[in-house]
Amino acid sequence: MPSGRPEELAENSTCPPKPPLPERFPRTIGPNAMRYLAEVVESGFSRTDTMVERFEGAFALELGVKHCIATPGCNPALQLLAVALQFEPGDEVIVSPITDYGSIAGLVKENLIPVFADTAPDSVNFSAETIAECVTERTRAILVVHMTGLICDMDPINRLAAEHRLVVYEDVCQAVFGQYKGRLAGTMARAAAFSFDSEKTMGADLGGCLVTDDDQLAERARFIGHQRGGVQQPGFGRAHLEAGYAFRMPQCTAATCLAQLEIIREQVLQRDKMVRYLSQLIDEIPGVASFTIPDYVEIYSAWMFSIRIDRDQFTCTPDEFAKQMSAAGIAGAGIGKYYLMPLGAAFLNEHAEVGVYPFCTPPASRRYRYDETTCPRATAFVDNWIRWLSFSEKYTRQHCEIASQIVADVARRNRS
Repeated sequence: MPSGRPEELAENSTCPPKPPLPERFPRTIGPNAMRYLAEVVESGFSRTDTMVERFEGAFALELGVKHCIATPGCNPALQLLAVALQFEPGDEVIVSPITDYGSIAGLVKENLIPVFADTAPDSVNFSAETIAECVTERTRAILVVHMTGLICDMDPINRLAAEHRLVVYEDVCQAVFGQYKGRLAGTMARAAAFSFDSEKTMGADLGGCLVTDDDQLAERARFIGHQRGGVQQPGFGRAHLEAGYAFRMPQCTAATCLAQLEIIREQVLQRDKMVRYLSQLIDEIPGVASFTIPDYVEIYSAWMFSIRIDRDQFTCTPDEFAKQMSAAGIAGAGIGKYYLMPLGAAFLNEHAEVGVYPFCTPPASRRYRYDETTCPRATAFVDNWIRWLSFSEKYTRQHCEIASQIVADVARRNRS
């Protein structure tokens, strides 16, 4: 019997030690990338007709929105929205408990208070029902995170927000060009933020943006994020009327983003097909289940692939299960506990306990707590979650079959 060490498990697996599964890198690059980059260099970094403006126009057109404001990454895009929406210190923004730190970083930096609504039953995302339990007189907005690319059920969330006069905006960093009931992720709220970091679905070198149909919001976002809150005054020069930021996307990043935009739709459709096929195969393995894809998710822009295991059926932990998957050839397999923000952002509870601003009263109106009891359903969900980040549009049906066989082999070896 194998001892359980990854190298021995790989040797005893019925699959070859290194099955031909594709990895995310090197990324597939749009064929016009080098031409666009050359244009930037040959222009001498001209500030007229910039590549940034070309990308902003192309992305807005492709998404079907009025405004796109390009940023250096997703964190700046989300922070810029937190500023542009003009909340006050101590205001509450309800956000999913299972997300990346980037979703809440801007809230924290702008002295807003994140409130984590629990996830819906058997889901990585929250819902209108779980959000409703968190609405208070200090709630100002709902930040909807489409985690792993699974779009939240937006219609009920928007109805709830309208009842309470709350702003809704989307974190689409993992769901670019996903589709919900005929609408694209990022077009179903007042604004949305996107990521184009190298590992993301529309991966460039870095980059992000925010989009909106709100003219005033777009103007304010550019003023704060691109103009640093400054205006030119005759006889003086630039005067900063507000504390702004230099959240501007570099032109070379815009060039690669523009090239990636030209191939992204086909890649997302391939991800959707393969994530659904792989899910079918995984769901045939006793004790293992893929994430449920709701009927309203018409295109699943899957940034990663995820499974959950029934601990009662196995002798190993999810962490050990993931390590064995990785040793057998599924690169990037690991647990997803760190996405649970009430625990992943440990400083939140520390600040709340001692009343670090804005958790002091005022501006806060009550005491806050961030730990494993904050969102019990989300805590239980991540305890059994295994994700692999190497899943991409490079997967074919054959790759899905190889990957599911690896999972089946690991499950068989560890079945109780």
